[in-house]
Amino acid sequence: MTLSNQTTVNVQEKSSMIWGIADLIRDYYKPHEYGKVILPMTVLKRFNDTLASTKKKVLETYEQVKHLEVIEGFLTTASGYKFYNTSVYDFESLVDDSEHIEENFRAFINGFSENVIDILENFDFDREIAKLANNGMLFLIIEAFNKSNAYMGADKITAVDMGYIFEDLVRRFSESYDEQAGAHFTSRDIIYLMTDLLIAEDKDVLIEEGVAKTVYDMTMGTSQMLTCMTERLLELDKDADVKVFGQELNPETFAIAKSDMLIRGGNSENMRQGNTLSDDKFSGFKFDYIISNPPFGIDWKVEKKAVEAEHKLGDNGRFSVGLPKISDGQMLFDLNGIAKLKDDGRMAIIHNGSSLFTGAAESGESEIRRYMLENDWLDCIVQLSTDVFYNTGITTYIWIISKDKPEHRQGKVQLIDASKMVAARRKNIGNKRNDITEECRDVIVRAYGEFKNNGVYEWNGKICKSKIFNNEDFGFNRIQIESPSVDETGKVITKGKKNQPVADASKRDFENVPLVEDIDVYFNREVKPYNPEAWIEKTKTKVGYEIPFTRYFYTYEAPEQAEKIAKRITSYEKEIMASLENLFGKGDN
Repeated sequence: MTLSNQTTVNVQEKSSMIWGIADLIRDYYKPHEYGKVILPMTVLKRFNDTLASTKKKVLETYEQVKHLEVIEGFLTTASGYKFYNTSVYDFESLVDDSEHIEENFRAFINGFSENVIDILENFDFDREIAKLANNGMLFLIIEAFNKSNAYMGADKITAVDMGYIFEDLVRRFSESYDEQAGAHFTSRDIIYLMTDLLIAEDKDVLIEEGVAKTVYDMTMGTSQMLTCMTERLLELDKDADVKVFGQELNPETFAIAKSDMLIRGGNSENMRQGNTLSDDKFSGFKFDYIISNPPFGIDWKVEKKAVEAEHKLGDNGRFSVGLPKISDGQMLFDLNGIAKLKDDGRMAIIHNGSSLFTGAAESGESEIRRYMLENDWLDCIVQLSTDVFYNTGITTYIWIISKDKPEHRQGKVQLIDASKMVAARRKNIGNKRNDITEECRDVIVRAYGEFKNNGVYEWNGKICKSKIFNNEDFGFNRIQIESPSVDETGKVITKGKKNQPVADASKRDFENVPLVEDIDVYFNREVKPYNPEAWIEKTKTKVGYEIPFTRYFYTYEAPEQAEKIAKRITSYEKEIMASLENLFGKGDN
C-alpha cells in the first residue's frame, strides 16, 4: 500500500464516528462550536489509548519515585513515550463512576505530564468541562469516546491515519463555520507531490550519504506536511535523522500538531504557537527543507505594525525586499522562507495565481519576484488542477525555491502545466473533486526531473507540459511614453532654451518592454510609426517582473466555421418545429 493510499475507509469511519458524537451536544453548541469539545476530547482519547498498555507500569513507578525531587525520566521510561499520566483514572474507570464524573475527569487530566497540560491549555477546554458537566453531557461524551469503535491507540491507528482523522474533523468544523476560502487544508495527494518535487534533485545523494535533514513548516496546521516529509526521507533511509519544526497561529490546530509530535516521539518543543509574520518563533534558524501552504487572499492588517517595523530593519529583517498590498500577505511567507533556507536549502510553497503577476513594476510583489529571479532561486512553478483542495476550487500553484540549483538548472526557470494531471473522485469532499493520483504524481515529477523545454507527457489521455525559460525572460522595463501638448492652432508647445516640447499628461502612455530587448529599438518599432512626435521619459523607467503562466501555455483554438454553425442552427430549428407540431398539431401558421 502506498503512502498516499492510506486506510481511507477506516479513517473516514473513525472521523464520522467522532463527528457523530457531536450530536450529543447539539442542544448546547452550534455546529461550528463542536470543535471546542470534540477536538480536545479526541486528543485526550488518543493519549489515553496510546498510554493504556503501560498505564500499570507508570502507576507502579510513580509510587516508587513520587517522593523524589526529579521523577520525569523514570515516568517517561515507564510509559515508553515522552509523556505520561499518573492519575488512577482512564476513560474506562471514569465511566464506572458517573456520580463523580467531573471531579474524576479533572483528576485524570491533571495526572498528565506538563507537556500534555500545555497542549490542553491551547484548547481552553476547562470552561467546556464545567459547561458539559452542568448540563449532564460530560458523562455521555466520555461514555461515547470509551466505546470499542472509538479506540485510537498508536498500535492500531498510525500517526499518518490519525493525522487524516484530525484533518477531516478540522475540515468539518471549518465548513460549519464557513471560513474564508484561503484558510483551507492541504490534502495528502498535494503534499506528497510537494515532497517528491523537493527531494527529486537530492534523491541519489540522500540515498548514498544518508539522511540528516531539518524540515520547517511556517504555517503547519496539524503538522501533516511535516509528517509526510519525514515519511519520504525515511523511505530513502530508514535510519534517517529528520528533525522537524513548525509554527502555527491557530491554538487548536497547534495543539493537535504538538500532541501528534509527542506520540510520534519527536521533539514537541519544536512545535511553536504564534503568528509567523509578526512573532517569528524561529528567528536565526536555518533549514534544509521548507514545505508550506500559507493563507492567500487574506489581509495582513493585524501584522502590519510588526511587519513594517521589520521591513525598516533592511537586511537585518525578513521583509527588506518589499511589502505586498495589505489585502494579501501570501508573498510575505516567501520572504520568511527564503530567509530561513540554508545556502543549499529548498522550499515548496503553494500560492494562488495572483503571486504570478499582481503588482506593477517596483511594487512589493514585483520586487519579491525580482529578488527570487535575480538571485537565481526560483526553480520551478507547477500549475495544479482546479478543485483539488477541500475548501476552495481555484487554480493553485506549487513554487519550488532552490538556494543552490544544479548546474543544468542555473539561470533557468521551469514551468509545468499539470492542470490536467488529476483523476475525478467518485465522491466529492467539500470542493475537492479531483485527486492527484500516484500515477499523475509520477508524471509531474518525471516532467520536473527531465527538465525539457516543450516537453509533453501523457497519462491516460491527459497531457502535462513543461517549458524552460531564462530568468530574465520574466523581467521588463516599464517605459513612460509622452506626447507633446499643442495649442489651439495645432502648434507644439515648448519650454526652455532648447524649446523642449511640453508633455500632455492626458496622452501619457506606458509600455512593458522585455528586459532582453533594447528600449529604443522597441520604441522605434512599436510606437514611433504610429506616434512620430512621441518620446520616452527615460527618468521614469521602472523594472518589473511577472510570470504570465497562462499566456505561455495558451493554445489557440480556431472558431468553428460559420457554415457548420448555421447548419446546426437549422437542424435545431427543424427539431423544435417538429416538437411544436406534435404538441399543438399542424395548423395554417
